[in-house]
Amino acid sequence: MSSAPSPEEIWKDARWLAQAVDPRAGLVRVVEMTPEAYRDASFLDDRMLQQPRTTHLLPWSEVASSSPADARADARWIFHIGHVGSTLIARLLGELESVLSVREPRSLRDLAFFPRAVRAPFVPTVRALHSRTFGSGQTAVVKATSFVSEIASELIPDESRALYLYATPHSYIAGILAGENSRAELSALAETRRQRLASRAISLPDARSEADLAAAAWACEMTALTAADGPKVLWADFDQALSDMEGSLRRFADFLNLDAKAQFLSQIANGPLMRRYSKATEYEYSPQLRRDLLSEAAGRHASDIETALAMLDRASETAPLLRKALDRAQAES
Repeated sequence: MSSAPSPEEIWKDARWLAQAVDPRAGLVRVVEMTPEAYRDASFLDDRMLQQPRTTHLLPWSEVASSSPADARADARWIFHIGHVGSTLIARLLGELESVLSVREPRSLRDLAFFPRAVRAPFVPTVRALHSRTFGSGQTAVVKATSFVSEIASELIPDESRALYLYATPHSYIAGILAGENSRAELSALAETRRQRLASRAISLPDARSEADLAAAAWACEMTALTAADGPKVLWADFDQALSDMEGSLRRFADFLNLDAKAQFLSQIANGPLMRRYSKATEYEYSPQLRRDLLSEAAGRHASDIETALAMLDRASETAPLLRKALDRAQAES
């Protein structure tokens, strides 16, 4: 087993990922990574530990107190509502030599579970840790887990930029109903989402179908993003992005101030990643397959989906934030 890295080694570059943090215990888990390991890993939560990794638990105070005065805090961010292609977009941008794609580190999720007063002292250092790259010419693009949107406004510094990915309610609900795993997730997260909606003064009727549960999920995740909106945020409908991925990547790269030549963006947008399932690249998946699955689910569950959409519309009459989220999705669809 290798010896634990020194604070100087940790801050030198992105070799030691700040994978998890425990604010109560004052500990941080670092995991040794290479550029290839970042590129290959779909997620940097505990699923990455299913493979052999070199890890160390370190006192948070030692890492935080050793942060250099000129530590970078210029990461770009991707927040999303879940099941809207954020992993694909993060992978595609990560193909640029100028980008280190950091996908769903557990440490961001860890902070989201704690009250603001507890996590606040940790946020600047975590942000700096995730801004490290393997060279000064690289920029970190950090994709968070969907519910980390609850603290998006705290994570994004005034000078940084973020991409917000979403889908229309109809497309989102159909997409959820098209997948076995996503449908199973609905019940598991229903109560948590109800509580998150309540924190924004949004109440929905008891669900009568899986479509209702999916609509509630959309409302929860989309209002979290809407509440964290800001002047340096670019909203993007994933299905629209899929219809012109090359143009969309150009738009995303320009907004995030990423160094990207047009020819490379074209190669990436038309490359093999567009034909693989981004969360598990050993499986084939394509934009056309997504469209087919959405169409099939929309037809099979048409009545339930329409009822769920009507539920959202009625609820928005007394929930301004939900109305704003619905208006955004409808205006840009």
